[in-house]
Amino acid sequence: MKKKSSIFAFVIILSFLLGTSFPPPTVAEDPLKVTVSIVPQKYFVKKIGGDLVDVSVMVLPGANPATYEPKPQQMVGLTKSRIYFAIGVPFESVWLKKFESFKPKMTIIATQAGIEKIPMKAHLHNNGGTDNKTTARARIKDPHIWLSPPLVILQARNILDGLLKVDPAHGETYEDNYKKFISEVVDLDLKVRNQFTGTDQGARFMVYHPAWGYFAKAYGLKQIPVEMEGKNPTPKRLQKLIRTAKNAGIRVVFVQPQFSKKNANTIAKAIGGQVMFVDPLALNWAENLEKAAAGFASALK
Repeated sequence: MKKKSSIFAFVIILSFLLGTSFPPPTVAEDPLKVTVSIVPQKYFVKKIGGDLVDVSVMVLPGANPATYEPKPQQMVGLTKSRIYFAIGVPFESVWLKKFESFKPKMTIIATQAGIEKIPMKAHLHNNGGTDNKTTARARIKDPHIWLSPPLVILQARNILDGLLKVDPAHGETYEDNYKKFISEVVDLDLKVRNQFTGTDQGARFMVYHPAWGYFAKAYGLKQIPVEMEGKNPTPKRLQKLIRTAKNAGIRVVFVQPQFSKKNANTIAKAIGGQVMFVDPLALNWAENLEKAAAGFASALK
């Protein structure tokens, strides 16, 4: 090693004396630093940006996007981000303005742009009459647009536009990756549709948290949520849910890992069914969605 170092030093000195020089060492280009709100967005951005982007996630795994508050170290890390990809989850309504004032030069891209959001159903209640009918109140718009492949295609276009705006030099790579990703999403959509071949239109499945409204809409299904407006069901509503499940032949209650399964277990026990986990915030979006679809399809048979 010492001999090689001596030879290298001799060559450098000789080239200097002869008036020649070596080209500067090649420095690897740093990836574009971006931040997203939730984990599935990281999957989308990496699919389009590839190795050209370094993606940080604001809402950490296991946390609730409705009530999340960024950690101090995340705010420090945000100073390095060139782009923030929003998606319309509740915590953004307060924090996006703070992010903007904290890092004025950071580009904020609303990946939900162009998507018409559906109402998130509130709890069922009597309409005041004597016929015991119920109506559903809609108070907030459903933010879970990443669980519908057709809507992910729209989000992907917004992500591409954001990358092209900030980093046009790599536009060709982003465009190529985008086209490949769209092809993958279309294939996934077909696979999911095939999962529900033969399933009745409007077939119902029960979930603890109402995260699967866009998924249900895309594939002709209906979700029955246990939790409403972020609140656990009252004993009266639990009994109503149990009756609904029995009448609909429901034998599975789906729960996401971020929530307690206590009430889901109560319902499952009462209907002689079981609790199954589905995670709307998993990183491997495509694999997770296909797995969730298989679970829903199996429960509807």
